[in-house]
Amino acid sequence: MATTPKITRCAALLLAWALTGLPTAAALADLAVLPRVAPEQVGMSGERLARLSTLTQRYVDEGKLAGAVVLVAREGQVVHLDAVGKADIEQATPMREDTLFRIYSMSKPIAAVATMILYEEGAFQLRDPISKFLPELAELEVLMEDGSRVPAEPITMQHLLTHTAGFSYGFSPRDPLDVMYRESGWSESVDLDAFIARVAELPLKFQPGTRWHYSVANDILGAVVERISGQRFDEFLTERLFRPLGMNDTFFDIPADKRDRLGTHHGYDHEAGRLQILPTPAYPLWENTTFFSGGAGLISTANDYARFAEMLRNGGELGDVRILSPKTVQLMTMDHLPAAVSADGSGERPGLGALGGFTGAGFGLGFGVVHDVPATGVIGSVGEYSWGGAAGTIFWVDPVEDIVVVGMIQLMQSPWPLRSELKVLTYQALTRLNGD
Repeated sequence: MATTPKITRCAALLLAWALTGLPTAAALADLAVLPRVAPEQVGMSGERLARLSTLTQRYVDEGKLAGAVVLVAREGQVVHLDAVGKADIEQATPMREDTLFRIYSMSKPIAAVATMILYEEGAFQLRDPISKFLPELAELEVLMEDGSRVPAEPITMQHLLTHTAGFSYGFSPRDPLDVMYRESGWSESVDLDAFIARVAELPLKFQPGTRWHYSVANDILGAVVERISGQRFDEFLTERLFRPLGMNDTFFDIPADKRDRLGTHHGYDHEAGRLQILPTPAYPLWENTTFFSGGAGLISTANDYARFAEMLRNGGELGDVRILSPKTVQLMTMDHLPAAVSADGSGERPGLGALGGFTGAGFGLGFGVVHDVPATGVIGSVGEYSWGGAAGTIFWVDPVEDIVVVGMIQLMQSPWPLRSELKVLTYQALTRLNGD
C-alpha cells in the first residue's frame, strides 16, 4: 500500500491545522495532561478517594499485584491519579504515572472510534456489507455442529462493530473452530492484508447477527480503515486521533527513548502463591510492527487513555478538538444487541469491562453498555460504557455522573476482583449526584 513520505505528510497536517483551526504542536503539548482539581470542587471526597490508593497498595503489599496506576476524573478534571508499587518486580522499577502499559483489548474502542470517523465522512452505512471494502470476505461459510458448512449471510459493518459477525479468536482449546483459528496463524500475519487473507479461509461460528461472540472483529475493522482511507492503520490513528488528542504515549511501536517506561508482564503462580514475570515478546513484537492489531496491539498510559475516554464523555470533543459528533457517540454507546442476542439462550453475554459480571449489559459499537445496574451486581449507572484488557487494564465512562476512570495493571488473567472494587471505591467517594 502506497504511503506518503513523512515530511510531506507532516507538512500537510500542519497546513491543515492552520486552515481548519486545529491546534498546533505547541498547543497539543499543553493539552497532554488533563487539568487537576480538588475533589470537593466537583462533588467528590478526597478523603474517600484515598481508599483507592489503600486498595491498590494492599494488593501490592500482599504480593498479589506488582503495581497499578489509577486515574479518576469528574467533569473533565482529574481528582485522583496515583501510581503504587513496581512496574517490574525483578528490577524493582517504581511504577510511575507515565508508565506504559500493554492495553490489549482496550485497543478495541479506539479501533471503533477510528471506524466511526469514516462513518461520519459518509464512507459507509452500518448496514453495508463488509465485502464492499473487503471482497475477500464475500463468500464465507458457517461451521455447523456436525462439521458441515453452509453459506453465510452477508456480514454488515454493524455486525463487525458489535461482535455479532460470527468470527472467533481461537481461545477455546476444544472448540473445533477455535482450533482452526490457532492453526491458521492469523496473529502472526505480516500485515492486515495478510491477516484478512487468513481469516477468509476460516468459517464463521454462527450466522451473522444471531449471537454475540468475542472475536478478531476489531482487527478486521483496522483493515476496513486501511482500505477506505488509503492509509496504514497506525498512520490513520496517529493523524486522526492520537495527535489531535495529545495522546503522545499511545502507539503500536514503542519509540526507543520510551522503552524503559514499559511495565513488565506479570502472572500469578497460585501454587507458589506469588507473582511471576511472564515471558513476553515485548520489544520484538512492538518494534518495526507491520501487523497493526486494532483488537489488542496498542500501548498507552493512564493519562493518554483518560484523554480518549474524556473525549467520549464530552460528546466527541476534547478542548477545541472535535473527533466525533455527540450524536455519533450517543449511537456508539447505545445497546445494539437485539433481545434474542442478549438473552441467556445466546450462550454468551458481553459482560466484560468494568461490569463485574455477565448480566445487565449489552454491547454498543465498541463498548460494553450497562442497561440494568442491579443485574450487574456492582454499583454504577445506566448508560455507563466500558471495556478492559487481557492484562487487567480497565476503563469506564459514566455519562450520568460525568466520571471517567482508567485503571492500569499488567497482570495476565488476574484472579482478583480489582475492577469491581475500583468501581465501588470510586462511587462511594461521590458527595453529589448529578440531578440532585
